[in-house]
Amino acid sequence: MTDVLLRVKGLKTWLGEGENPVRAVDGVEFEIRRGETFALLGESGCGKSMTALSLMRLLPPSGRIIQGEAWLGGTSLFDLAEMDMRRERGGRMGMIFQEPMTSLNAVRTVADQIGESVRLHDPENRNDTRSRAVELLKAVGIPDPVRRLDEYPHQLSGGMKQRVMIAMALAGRPELLIADEPTTALDVTIQAQVLALLKDLQQKTGMAVLLITHDLGVVSDVADRVAVMYAGQLIEQATTKRFIRSPAHPYSQKLFQSLPTSGKRGGRLAVIKGSVPKLTQDFKHCRFVDRCDQSMDICTRSEPDWREQGAGGGVRCHLENYPDIRIDQSVTPDSAGTKAVHKSEESLLETRDLKVHFPIHKGVFKRVVGHVKAVDGVDISIAPGRTLALVGESGCGKTTVGKGILQLVRPTGGSARFGGEELTGLTGGALRKRRSRMQIIFQDPVASMNPRMLVGDIIAEGMQAQNIGGSAVSRRGRVLELLEHVGLPADAADLYPNEFSGGQRQRICIARALAVEPRFIVCDEPTSALDVSVQAQILNLLMDLQQEHRISYLFITHNISVVSYLAHEVAVMYLGRIVERGTVEEVLDSPAHPYTQALLSAVPAIDSGSGREVIRLEGDMPSPATPPSGCHFHPRCLQASDECREAYPVSVSLSDTRRVSCFKYRR
Repeated sequence: MTDVLLRVKGLKTWLGEGENPVRAVDGVEFEIRRGETFALLGESGCGKSMTALSLMRLLPPSGRIIQGEAWLGGTSLFDLAEMDMRRERGGRMGMIFQEPMTSLNAVRTVADQIGESVRLHDPENRNDTRSRAVELLKAVGIPDPVRRLDEYPHQLSGGMKQRVMIAMALAGRPELLIADEPTTALDVTIQAQVLALLKDLQQKTGMAVLLITHDLGVVSDVADRVAVMYAGQLIEQATTKRFIRSPAHPYSQKLFQSLPTSGKRGGRLAVIKGSVPKLTQDFKHCRFVDRCDQSMDICTRSEPDWREQGAGGGVRCHLENYPDIRIDQSVTPDSAGTKAVHKSEESLLETRDLKVHFPIHKGVFKRVVGHVKAVDGVDISIAPGRTLALVGESGCGKTTVGKGILQLVRPTGGSARFGGEELTGLTGGALRKRRSRMQIIFQDPVASMNPRMLVGDIIAEGMQAQNIGGSAVSRRGRVLELLEHVGLPADAADLYPNEFSGGQRQRICIARALAVEPRFIVCDEPTSALDVSVQAQILNLLMDLQQEHRISYLFITHNISVVSYLAHEVAVMYLGRIVERGTVEEVLDSPAHPYTQALLSAVPAIDSGSGREVIRLEGDMPSPATPPSGCHFHPRCLQASDECREAYPVSVSLSDTRRVSCFKYRR
């Protein structure tokens, strides 16, 4: 086939020596055609990134390719000497890594890093790398590229760092671009820009893209074909349209059922029980059998063969031989799930004109020359047993609002009242006594736990500090109860955080927050880095806890699907201020503010073929140190008028539960 660019056959990559190596990639086969986007989908630990690193021959020291072939055009990648492979790597093959901050060199400028790629892989521009770097930055949509060349990675936003990575990958004019979770940590608006950029570059250059992701919305939006990976194997492959319409493998079906949507409110999300099996074993049975709701006796006795399904598609499942026993895969709310929470007139938490400004120091004497207005007059209220979702782009001040409420960062002005008591005036012991009623679940569970403490001690630490739980024996019993409550075994108390998966670590953080019996929890992006199946488990747990204990949540996120499922009300934040607030139905079904409209339109949807209009926001959010005059959003707003440039709009009530700050709406 002349249109096939990459052909992978029988790839096996093992990690470690000895009798039980980790079989990270175990017999993977696929083809990628010129100009197409091929998505490799699956949860963490299934072997997606290791497949990509095998193709690039960038395996860790313990990794080795023990079998298989990989052909790029007419070149056998695994037969090349390292010197020849270096010309392919960064030349005909480019790669965008998942975390740009750790992939970019922190002590070298953008010009140096792009210039290095140009010198190595672009002979025509070897003597003028700076001009070529400017061209590449323009191609990836970075404004003022000449100035950006002399900046360092820490001076760039997350979206810009990802664009610099793309520019470096494009320096060698690749025929194949491997994109490893290129949008996982990005906001939906920046994600939309990056995905649109990749599509545009693909049309202009004709390159193929191997997209590694666990986001079904992204797959639906950009991929031509999909391969699902599980426990080192490909278990399904199909065109994107067929995969979205009728996934064949039980694992794929469960992934779709695990997605949070507004239609599943009031019910529990489907979860995939258990976890990915250890890859140190030599499998003699179906790798998904212990987690499958449709397993049969044959699944425990033999490993299923690959079964072709036409048009290059296929599935690895015994059920393909027994189509009559397939069960109904439609999703209905679980009757045992959560019940609707009725709105209460009282407010457990209320802020009025909350401000958190950070001083900017300059010079030898550290004079204050300005302020970063991270939070600039925020009004919110949350009733008992309710969830308020706070959404917006990175840097808009969402996390600072949560920390300001908890007094982890002292507010500059305004009021924060909890249970009718003013928090901003409390200090020392008086504030510490209230800590047990207010807790926070941080975005990164790894960074928020001491790696040298046992899990049991981590959970009990808050109880000990607050003199809760009585004796050490009683606290130990409480720790074991909490572990069971969040779905972890009792022996987890005697392990360290690094011995758990990402979803399990987040459960430990939830148990730690619950240990002191709080009434209010700030959930700061608790599911942003989790796979769909693990995310469903965490969301089910949070809803159960809210129903059992009437806990209120401030849920900070940029995942709109999670908002539609979990939240009762939504506040949209932009550059330190709330621009729209209302019930989840009001805001998500009929957004009023232009920023909210753009934010919701940028969310990749499974039904991307429905003809929805995507509003592309240009550029990044301005700095809160120098906000624009007038409405802060007007430089990026497609509906801005002269009035928007002169004054900030007042908040206007559209209903008893809804307010918006925009000149389109008058008092």
